[in-house]
Amino acid sequence: MTQLGPGSATDPFFESRLRLLGVTMIAAFTIFGLRLFQLQVMQGDELLERSQRNSIRTERLIAPRGEILDRAGRVLATTRPAFHLEVVPSELRDPERTLAVLAALVDEDEERLLTSYGEPRGRARFQPRRLAADLDWERLARVESHRHALPGVLTEIRPYRQYPHGALAAHLLGSLGEVSPAQLESERFEDYRPGDVVGKSGVEALFEGQLRGRAGGRNVVVDVAGREVEVLDRVEARTGHQVVLALDLELQRVAEEALAAAAPPDEPVSGAVVVLDPRDGGVLALASLPSYDPNLFSGRIEVAVWQELNADPLKPLQNRALSGQYPPGSTYKAFVAAAALEEGLRTPRATIFCPGGFRFGNRTYRCWKRDGHGTVALTRSLMQSCDVYYYRAGLDLGIDRLAQYAHGFGLGRKTGIGLDGEQPGLVPTTAWKQRRFGQPWMPGETVSASIGQGYNLVTPLQLAVAYAAIANGGRVMRPRLALRVVQPGGAVIRQPPVEIGRAPVSEQNLALVTEGLHAVVDGAGGTGRRAQVPGLSVAGKTGTSQVVRLEAAAGRKGLAIPRPFRDHAWFAAFAPVEQPEIVVAVLIEHGGGGGANAAPIAQRVLQRWWDDKNGRLPPDSEPPAAAGLAAAAAGGPHGAD
Repeated sequence: MTQLGPGSATDPFFESRLRLLGVTMIAAFTIFGLRLFQLQVMQGDELLERSQRNSIRTERLIAPRGEILDRAGRVLATTRPAFHLEVVPSELRDPERTLAVLAALVDEDEERLLTSYGEPRGRARFQPRRLAADLDWERLARVESHRHALPGVLTEIRPYRQYPHGALAAHLLGSLGEVSPAQLESERFEDYRPGDVVGKSGVEALFEGQLRGRAGGRNVVVDVAGREVEVLDRVEARTGHQVVLALDLELQRVAEEALAAAAPPDEPVSGAVVVLDPRDGGVLALASLPSYDPNLFSGRIEVAVWQELNADPLKPLQNRALSGQYPPGSTYKAFVAAAALEEGLRTPRATIFCPGGFRFGNRTYRCWKRDGHGTVALTRSLMQSCDVYYYRAGLDLGIDRLAQYAHGFGLGRKTGIGLDGEQPGLVPTTAWKQRRFGQPWMPGETVSASIGQGYNLVTPLQLAVAYAAIANGGRVMRPRLALRVVQPGGAVIRQPPVEIGRAPVSEQNLALVTEGLHAVVDGAGGTGRRAQVPGLSVAGKTGTSQVVRLEAAAGRKGLAIPRPFRDHAWFAAFAPVEQPEIVVAVLIEHGGGGGANAAPIAQRVLQRWWDDKNGRLPPDSEPPAAAGLAAAAAGGPHGAD
């Protein structure tokens, strides 16, 4: 009989192993089948939900900017919640198609959305990119109703800057904008990221470090459609500090309304009003017209709006209060008088005779009053703004000595207010002209400079600071924008007043100048009578600064002269004369005579301040500042200062 070897079909050992393998395979498939049944049938819904939880997103929480308040606690700038449309590039299945759909949903131009989206690479693919800001409820509802079909699309609530009073105090408050690439390279902005909002001008820029706050963040789990499933952790954003300004909102409103009312029919108005507290330099109002609405800059400003603002010939974005430079006209005479008294070149009772002109060299320099003022001493020279008196005083002083005193009052240099765009003005000297033109100073130029013409240039803010120095006994105060900064926890950081210099004039001589300025407003025959406030003693000075020599305009007066060639109207004042608490400087570009047109604007500001001080409501009916321009139309812009 033949013996079967190992592995034979009839080998019992081989058969047992084969049966074991078969059982093992059946058991394995049974287990796999049962597990598959469990996963697919019994736990299918649960596992499907888990499978969708496949992404963790890190989100930055933008801190709300701190509020800006006026001195009475009225809100000037605040933050409100707004819905923004964003996308996460890494989660978009078809970016072009998604952006096209979004453009239709939010009524935006598709090309603009494509530009906003850009070409994200690297880390940028995983960070939200804003496409549209501040969606209204209708557009928000459209997006939300389609989000289930738009993976990677977000509608996020972000803090949004709001200015409740629109254009009121716009130049002072300033505007916001996205941080620029150049700023991002600066150490000052090392904590900022592209797309962050930053103060671009005004108080928003000056107090950026306090207002901004500190961003927070959170890690969230999102599904494949980009929908939030779970918050893993969160660090709350810290709100910025609150900045309380010295500004009086109602004085600001009155200043802007009065300035706007000064425009003649069918003509624009441009100018500035500055109101200070001479005791500490507090900025009670800082108006510049024309203005703009800073709410336009809270998000991405429309290109058409930006172009319109920049193309406007009246330059509404310019803060004329601190960047407009103008000849000061007869408002300069107060400083010439102070210098002549301090140098002993004039006494209060010393007189000169004004025949209506002053002959110097080969030229006759006219007084604004053609038939002359007759015999004039210090007080009357200011009260009636006699040019001849100051022609002679300026020549006796000399341009360099006159410049020394002007600089002492803060003219010819920046005030230090801290806002961008401030200009230094100009106080001419012999050395300045040699550097600038390579020419010697001519004595005839001193004659013009002595009445605030020629090369002299001041800003309305500078003039207000200089008149505040007359009012407070010679202290030149830095304009004080903020009274205090309040931290979120309640801690207060006070902003103390700063004295930046002293006018080189004794208090006794400043008192003599003040006496003359008081006569300008409250004296019989004063050129500033339109600034009178019942019950309040006011000291002031009118000014009319010539823009160009108008030989061709002979015989034409007032509004008959083309606007670009009309004189600028000035008025500077302080009150009460006994203990000054308020200073007002008014400039109307091409406004004509200062007494007729600028003084009524100051009157309205002073009246409002006086009413508030005495607990009275403002009058129901106030004389419009435009009434002065009607008078100028009849008498001409070269009338009384």
